[in-house]
Amino acid sequence: MGPVIQENVSLVNYNTFRIDVSARWFAEITSEAELVDILQSKFIRSKQVLVLGGGSNMLFTKDYEGLVLKISIPGIEVLEAANSGAADEVLVRAGAGVSWKALVEYCVANGLGGIENLSLIPGTVGASPVQNIGAYGVELKDIFYNCTAVEIATGERRVFTYEDCAFGYRESVFKSALKNQYIITSVSYHLSKSAEINIHYGAIQQELQHRGITHPGIADVAKVVSEIRVSKLPDPATIGNAGSFFKNPVISVEEFERVHAAFSDVVNYPTPEGRVKLAAGWLIEQCGFKGVIEGRTGTWKNQALVLVNHGGATGTAVYEFSEKIIAAVSAKFGISLEREVNVL
Repeated sequence: MGPVIQENVSLVNYNTFRIDVSARWFAEITSEAELVDILQSKFIRSKQVLVLGGGSNMLFTKDYEGLVLKISIPGIEVLEAANSGAADEVLVRAGAGVSWKALVEYCVANGLGGIENLSLIPGTVGASPVQNIGAYGVELKDIFYNCTAVEIATGERRVFTYEDCAFGYRESVFKSALKNQYIITSVSYHLSKSAEINIHYGAIQQELQHRGITHPGIADVAKVVSEIRVSKLPDPATIGNAGSFFKNPVISVEEFERVHAAFSDVVNYPTPEGRVKLAAGWLIEQCGFKGVIEGRTGTWKNQALVLVNHGGATGTAVYEFSEKIIAAVSAKFGISLEREVNVL
């Protein structure tokens, strides 16, 4: 028996921006078998399909006239790491519908390290490889092992390896060559019972020192990262937002030298590829947008990188406000900001 298909469903509770639009058809998927069933059914033919996990990276500017599939596949299990000689290395496999927060908390509670710097990122497991989520010096690709996905056109199952995913900064094959072609059903992560702690990111080091923690464990890092995020980012349960709205721009050394010559205090981080990453939030703040309220939208008071819905904002209003920010940063710094949020 396939999933129940509903008609004309409000999506206000299925996107963290809390934009009130509706889906022509809607179905919640709780297993890979249900997903295959609906993808191979006659109902889906000629219909557009939109996949939603936690709805934390989506800005709706209009109603959706196709079928929305809400992926709610549960489950977390620990497996021994394949082809590994180290007894302390494990694989953790999670269903695509598991909240990212719940997965990180589970791993930290069970002493499985490597994922703790990604604490409190909104969204679900299924979105993690699509976006190559990252924070505080760690990216999803650093712990990714593989994922299972189902092809929308055929309903056929496929396993994607690390190499298959073509990870880049907030990028993957699922956002480029295979965009809108597959739906992820589970993801496996390569973690360790004796992981090396990554506290190189300045804010983590400072907070640990402030607390007098000289030999931190993964639980300490997870707690510090979570509290840093809470101090900077609004809770979607109380004010609509999608976290970081823009990507941090990555530029060439030559371009950085141009910007640095004019703005010597520009916040920057070197990348392993020999380029330079700039802090989009700093750029936006320098343009006077931190804490700005425009109608029912604006930027968050503690972090200019976050756009918010103060209540009743339309997706179009948020989008138009983001256009103003992009134009201002371009005019002041000659840098083109790119949205991290998907706009529909």
